[in-house]
Amino acid sequence: MQPYKPGMQPSEVQKKFNLDRIVKLASNENPYGYSKRVTEELKTMATDFEMYPDGYASELRNKIASTLNVSEEQLVFGAGSDEIITFICRAFLSEGTNTVMAAPTFPQYRQHALIEGAELKEVPTVQGHHDLKGMLEAIDNQTKIVWLCMPDNPTGTVIPEKDFHMFMEHCPKDVIVVLDEAYQEFMNTKNQYDLKQNLSAYENLIVLRTFSKIYGLAGFRAGYGISSEQIATKLNIVRGPFNMSIPTQRVALAAFDDEQFVKETKEKNANVRFEFESFLQKIGWTYYPSVTNFLLVNTPIDADEAAAFLLKNGFIVRSGNLLGYPQTLRITIGLKDDMQQLQQVILKLKDSIQDGVIG
Repeated sequence: MQPYKPGMQPSEVQKKFNLDRIVKLASNENPYGYSKRVTEELKTMATDFEMYPDGYASELRNKIASTLNVSEEQLVFGAGSDEIITFICRAFLSEGTNTVMAAPTFPQYRQHALIEGAELKEVPTVQGHHDLKGMLEAIDNQTKIVWLCMPDNPTGTVIPEKDFHMFMEHCPKDVIVVLDEAYQEFMNTKNQYDLKQNLSAYENLIVLRTFSKIYGLAGFRAGYGISSEQIATKLNIVRGPFNMSIPTQRVALAAFDDEQFVKETKEKNANVRFEFESFLQKIGWTYYPSVTNFLLVNTPIDADEAAAFLLKNGFIVRSGNLLGYPQTLRITIGLKDDMQQLQQVILKLKDSIQDGVIG
């Protein structure tokens, strides 16, 4: 096991390469920032920070429950959905158990399962998609959790809803299925699952959501899970009593209320992604079909070399070597002007490649 290795921060790159401006496109953050309602909330925020926060996150809980049409007891809150992944592993995994996941996929499933001493059953993806049949076949009497990342990270691909239902119908009812929907707000409505229907049909389902992506609150660390009341109770047992700070609860509530910001971000992201996809097609570079705010792009040279070239030219992206997809780059969809500048740098990179290396 290794500690999580974050990408370089813009200030580091700027200093190292003596650049005037850095564009970070490595962590799938929202380039449009966050709702103006969050800004206003921060201006008026109370200063009684000597008090513990509301451990039940009552206002936020009530708002999300009423919006999603679920009971308040079906929710669990965490410092990003990452923390809820730790709750799930702590509650259900131990030595002698195993967990099934795609490989590669979001690495925190693997990390926290290993911390709890569980065995990993990793089923290779097929052209960037979960092999659901193979994952079903991997389940045995010691399996406690199966992880489905939808849309997947790092590919951005979807699991068709009919395939999801097929999986759930054949999965043993005593096996927890975690559906990680960190990027679901970026998807077209036709690709989004019916949350209420699925929770009613499958009592072994946990759905994860986050405020880090489309809401633009990655720095505040806020996420939540939705499940049956029975599962949520178990997760709340292992949850720390005051794990969401006062500022985090307040800004999450303000962000969740601003549906217009989410709508505008989704539309802008789709338009800029389409333009970038068209550019990649024009130069003959392929990519995985994504419904998110990032693309996993195939490169004609080693991913680390390609990422280093872009880095020297002011763009921080994620090397696929770190994600389990060699010769790819995961590129966050940024602002329109920044993505057009990136196109010029990629053209420069393309022209520099001779016989599979940068000349």
